Amino acid sequence: MPALAVADALRDSGANVEFVGGERAEAELVPAAGYPFHRLSVTGIDRRNPLRAARAAVLALRATAGARRILSRSGAAVVLGGGGYVAGPVGLAARSLGLPLAVTEADSHLGVANRLLAPLAARVFLAFPLEGRTGERYVLTGRPVPAGTGTADRTAARERFGIGADERCLLVFGGSLGARRLNDASLEAFGRAAPCAVLHACGRRDHPGLASRLAEMGNLPHYHLHAYVEPFADALAAADLVAGRAGGSVLEVAAAGLPSILVPYPHATAGHQTANARYMAEAGAAVVVPDEELDGPRLAGELAELLGDPQRMATMAAGARAVARPDAAQRIAREVLALAR
Repeated sequence: MPALAVADALRDSGANVEFVGGERAEAELVPAAGYPFHRLSVTGIDRRNPLRAARAAVLALRATAGARRILSRSGAAVVLGGGGYVAGPVGLAARSLGLPLAVTEADSHLGVANRLLAPLAARVFLAFPLEGRTGERYVLTGRPVPAGTGTADRTAARERFGIGADERCLLVFGGSLGARRLNDASLEAFGRAAPCAVLHACGRRDHPGLASRLAEMGNLPHYHLHAYVEPFADALAAADLVAGRAGGSVLEVAAAGLPSILVPYPHATAGHQTANARYMAEAGAAVVVPDEELDGPRLAGELAELLGDPQRMATMAAGARAVARPDAAQRIAREVLALAR
C-alpha cells in the first residue's frame, strides 16, 4: 500500500510507473490500481533449513536475471524498492544496469532486503527515525499513505457502513489476513453488546468463522463485520478510535488523527511492531496492550476507559496528528523524479 501511494503521486506528476512483485497481495492490488505488473518467483531465506535456503538463493539469482530483462525492456529510469523478497533481486538488477536506486522502509527497523540494498541506494526513505541511520542517504519522510487518508468524507463513510451520524465508532483491524487474537477478543467483547458501533475488518482468513459466530449471537446492528475494506480511508473516516496491530499502518491511523489501542504482534521480525507501538505511545497517541494480555474483557475495559474520558481521547488524537506525515508519498515521489533526471 505505501508503494501504491507513491506510485499514484508519481503518476500524478506525469511519470510512467510499472511494478515488479511476487505472489502476495501485490499480485491482486497492483493490477486493480491500473499499473502494469511483472511477476517474479522468489521466497524468503529460511536460515533454519539449509535446503530451503539454497532453493531461495537459486530463485533470487534467477529473479535478478529476470529483473534485468524487465528493467531493460521497460526503459526504466529509476527503481524504487518497497522492501520484501522481490526488492532484493530487483534492486541488485537496477544497480547492475547503472540505474539509480532508492528504497522505502515502512517499519521501525530495516528489513533484510533493505539492509542489503541500503549501501547501494542513493536514498533510503524511512517511516520512523532509526538510530544510526543518518546522513544524506537516509531521509525521514514518514510512511506513504493512500489518497484520502485523513481527508475522506466522514458522512459518506458512515452511510456506507450503516453507522449513525451521532454514534461513536471503534474500528478493529489486523491487516489483510487479520489477527486472530484481536478478532476473537473483539467478538468476545462486543459481539452481543458494546458502548459504541464496532466496524471490524477481520481479514479474509477468519471472516467465515467470525460471521457464523456473530450470527449465533444475533447479528446485532451495532456490529459491522467485513473481511476487508477498500478504500481503507473510508474505515478510518468513519471511526473515532482504533484497535489494531502495530505494523506500519499505525501511521495511517496517525494521518487520520485517531487515538488507538495497539496490540503488537509478538513474533514480528526484530520486534518491529513493539517498537512501532512504543513510538506511538511515546507520542501520546496510543495505549499499548501486550498480545498475551489481550482478551475480550481487557479490550472492553480499555475501550470503556477511553470513551469515558473525552479529553484524553482529544489529547491522543492531537498526538497522532503530531507524528503523522501525510505528504510522505509526494515527498518521496519528488525525490525519485529528481534521481531519474
